[in-house]
Amino acid sequence: MLTTSTLTTHRQQLQQALSHYFGYQSFRSGQLEVMENLLQGKDCLVLMPTGGGKSLCYQLPATIFSGITIVVSPLIALMKDQVDSLTRQGISAAYINSSLSPDEINVIFQRLAQGKIKLLYVAPERLLNYYFLQGLVNLPISAFAIDEAHCISQWGHDFRPAYTKLNTLRQHFPQVPFIALTATADVTTRKDILMQLALADPFILLDSFDRPNIRLTLADKYKGEQQVYRYIKQRKGDCGIIYCNSRWQVDHLTKTLAEKGINCAAYHAGLEVEIRNYVQDAFAKDNIQIVVATIAFGLGIDKPNIRFVIHFQPPHTLESYYQEIGRAGRDGLAAEALFLYDKNDGERIKKRISEGENQQRVNVELQRFQALLGFADTQICRRQVLLNYFAQYTHDKCGNCDICLDPPRQFDATKAAQKVLSCVYRINQQGDIAHVIDVLRGESTVKVKQLTHDKVSTFAIGKDEMPSYWFSIIRQLIHLGYLQQDIAQQSVLCLTSASRQALKGEEPLLLATPRLQQASYWRQGQQDKNYDRVLFAELRSLRKDIADSEDIAPFIIFNDATLSELTKIKPQTKQQMLAISGIGDVKLARYGQVFLQTIKRYLAK
Repeated sequence: MLTTSTLTTHRQQLQQALSHYFGYQSFRSGQLEVMENLLQGKDCLVLMPTGGGKSLCYQLPATIFSGITIVVSPLIALMKDQVDSLTRQGISAAYINSSLSPDEINVIFQRLAQGKIKLLYVAPERLLNYYFLQGLVNLPISAFAIDEAHCISQWGHDFRPAYTKLNTLRQHFPQVPFIALTATADVTTRKDILMQLALADPFILLDSFDRPNIRLTLADKYKGEQQVYRYIKQRKGDCGIIYCNSRWQVDHLTKTLAEKGINCAAYHAGLEVEIRNYVQDAFAKDNIQIVVATIAFGLGIDKPNIRFVIHFQPPHTLESYYQEIGRAGRDGLAAEALFLYDKNDGERIKKRISEGENQQRVNVELQRFQALLGFADTQICRRQVLLNYFAQYTHDKCGNCDICLDPPRQFDATKAAQKVLSCVYRINQQGDIAHVIDVLRGESTVKVKQLTHDKVSTFAIGKDEMPSYWFSIIRQLIHLGYLQQDIAQQSVLCLTSASRQALKGEEPLLLATPRLQQASYWRQGQQDKNYDRVLFAELRSLRKDIADSEDIAPFIIFNDATLSELTKIKPQTKQQMLAISGIGDVKLARYGQVFLQTIKRYLAK
């Protein structure tokens, strides 16, 4: 047990290191407690939201430990970004992976033996290699950090078999503390992590799962590709990720957006490794604005200025959803998670899950997917549903989701329903949803003209409403049994026995007010008006030039939150720059002068 004086010394060392290397003046919730326990030699399990400062929990103690901290990391790209960032903060770090030659690896081992490296990043597969382990045995190992620890659990959404063998490290390093870190793990997965790693009486930090800076928004998917295009154009150059469930959908959506002039690229497991690496690197360096991806584009996304994540199709679990939206707004600035939802997508996923061979696994996956569907269909604060799922129970509304900003309401939809049902009747039940909407709105499409539906009495009777309005009305009429889709006939809309009652209008038909998802509340309250946009643009351009010259991602120099603070304070001296969050001594010495000069020139205009 450490003495009080030693503990005080550790706190002082951590505080000094935090300011010196990272340019922060205070710790986030729970970080200091984790670090103190790790420095005492205790195992730790850390659950913090993405962007909540998990990495700091092992990076900062590594600067104080006398030996080496080994970091188990799942992806090469993540290792490189972390090492690039640490090196520019003055912390000696390296990685060993398949991108290095044997000679380069030998040089790193020599530096490790000489005490010149504090953090070493490796993949679990390499770490468990017999010869690699033998190379570590004689080195002074101070700690093992298991990043993305949910990969160790068979119930985790990113299960990776090599992670399950990490407990064998105990045989070689019985006295070395382990710290396991993840952003997404339900109660079952947490228990599995503790058991699989054999953590001994660990210190457990269950931090808040909340990411209040991310706006949670769900919209009915209608002509989804057009919705996505319009949304991206509204965001005016913001970086984002669009998740799809299939490689075909990724390729198709990427092609569609690219043809409309969007700077985007596809990413999925069917692409060659070189292409995937290029896309991830170009995205990190702000050379690609949008990545359209399957879940293959997942672990290792460390880019802090992603302003939105779109789910073009539903993820399979709330864990996946939370992990994926967590890639937005890691810098703490406003971001948005947009979920384009179509119940047909959900039915297809349930069918696919049910076809699995392991019935126990099927049951678990169906249960988890049902929780995701409940989140999509909820009529209460979405953040409440999400946090309660992760056992962070709350009764407070968040004020930053579509439900809170635009609460569901009902209205007398009798006339709207009659227009729809009459239209279906007049066109002899020959059109799917899109065609019926075209007729209602008076769109003279090729199909409408071919079927002479521009001559029916219901043509253009709904021209005053948006397509999304009619889509919402039709979907609700289907759900309530007033319409049905004939799957055998290209999903044409058909009247039902209940349709006559609605057409007569003998009783009011109440439906949910269509929630049109206009940009008015997508963007509402998102803008920080306290910073100088013109200066921000100049500093961002400067940052990009420096990053390109050093062949690193721009956020490694300063993230957007730091740039924003620079434009508010407009420091005139290096001492004033040190007061800015994210600027430590090393970065000040490296980049301070050129940023100060740019600010002074701007003020002199």
